[in-house]
Amino acid sequence: MSVLISDELQGAYFNDARLTKRLRAVGDLVADQPSKSLPSAAQGGRAELEGAYRFFNNKNVSPRQILAPHYQHTFERIRCSDSELIIIAQDTSKVDLTRRCQQVEGAGKLGGTSKSGMYLHPLIAFSDTNVPLGAVGEANFIREKIDERPKSEKSKERKKTPIEDKESFRWIKGVRQARQVAEECLNKTCVVVQDSESDINEVLTEDRSLSNGNELHIIVRCGQQRATSEGNLYEVVKASPVFFGYGISVSARKAKIACTTHKREKDRKARKAVVEVKAKSVVLTPKGKEPLTFNIVLVEEVDPPSGVEPIQWILITSLPIETREQVLKIIRGYGTRWQIEIFFRTLKSGCRIEHRQFRTIRPIENAIALYMVIAWRVMYLCMLGRECPDISCELIFEPCEWKSVYTVLGKDIPDAPPTLNQVIRTIAQLGGFINRAKSVPGPETLWKGIQIANCYASAWLAFGPGST
Repeated sequence: MSVLISDELQGAYFNDARLTKRLRAVGDLVADQPSKSLPSAAQGGRAELEGAYRFFNNKNVSPRQILAPHYQHTFERIRCSDSELIIIAQDTSKVDLTRRCQQVEGAGKLGGTSKSGMYLHPLIAFSDTNVPLGAVGEANFIREKIDERPKSEKSKERKKTPIEDKESFRWIKGVRQARQVAEECLNKTCVVVQDSESDINEVLTEDRSLSNGNELHIIVRCGQQRATSEGNLYEVVKASPVFFGYGISVSARKAKIACTTHKREKDRKARKAVVEVKAKSVVLTPKGKEPLTFNIVLVEEVDPPSGVEPIQWILITSLPIETREQVLKIIRGYGTRWQIEIFFRTLKSGCRIEHRQFRTIRPIENAIALYMVIAWRVMYLCMLGRECPDISCELIFEPCEWKSVYTVLGKDIPDAPPTLNQVIRTIAQLGGFINRAKSVPGPETLWKGIQIANCYASAWLAFGPGST
């Protein structure tokens, strides 16, 4: 798989051929051992390790340059995808870089806590079947200070501050980057999808027109009380007739903070739920702004269990809502946004980006850019095994990678390479996946399995058939 990471980084440009070569070498170094520290991954010795550290610290290296070839490969995957609808999800996640002793120089504040770090804000493209096609942009930022003034004072100040000077400008930057993607892939319908934090007027009024006369579409979860020409948004849509209803599975959730009061962050048990779907075109009337015409989709749980917060989505979109299938596409498109949460988890738990031991923020930002490609690759392999199960495994894995795993697990090595799905399930077993017919491996068992398989492959090359 490391060869594919090298291919994904092919074409990086640093005005220095040595840096370009070093990027691919560092990519190979960490690709199959994402959880390990750099010293642990650097089996080539001190020179290899120092080369990696020098690369991440180099003043001529930036996250944008590291990710540039990956972006180009993503554009190509989008253009060649069988999916007509492309979901571009954007979201923000804290990267906690707090250290027990010496703090990371250049790290900012995280919320109202004493912790320090940065905020990661990527844009990830997905097919309409949730296959991650790759990153297409980022709007990361560092919070230099925390405004401790009373909320009323801060509110007045925010109204006077230009949107370009606010942290929320990252959402507008994301829409602009998504529009550039849509321009690069005019043969697809691109939809930028974002959560309720991005429900601001500037996002809804941002120009999304394309050169071919079409537009970048948008799905935003409503996060504030909004007025329409007919009254309160929720009440207007709530009064509409039921379009259709269906059953959904609600996943369990564990609160990250025990004392949280936010209804969308509390503990939740897994359950089956029945929801009603309503859809209506409305004219939004934001105060002091021109009226905006959007379609609204309301998804609301019917008869939730006692004491349980009901499922409720109010989605603002530019996509059509004339048929059941069109509305279902909007709901599924918003549901795809949760894949970016899996991406964050893969980055933090699988690639351990919060545990990289650098003294300053620059090399951490560069390392995160590289690990973004690796995290995407793990997710891509998971979904590729489901979407293209019957392709040859040797399109992805080297013979030493799958043969060594088969040998260790006591499987007979077939004359012809097994399918990709068979090998992915086998490698995931090394990471704790229980290979049942109705189960599919997830990113966690796969990234753990890949690291073990890499050790087996190294032993196979050193001591296996054909070794000298």
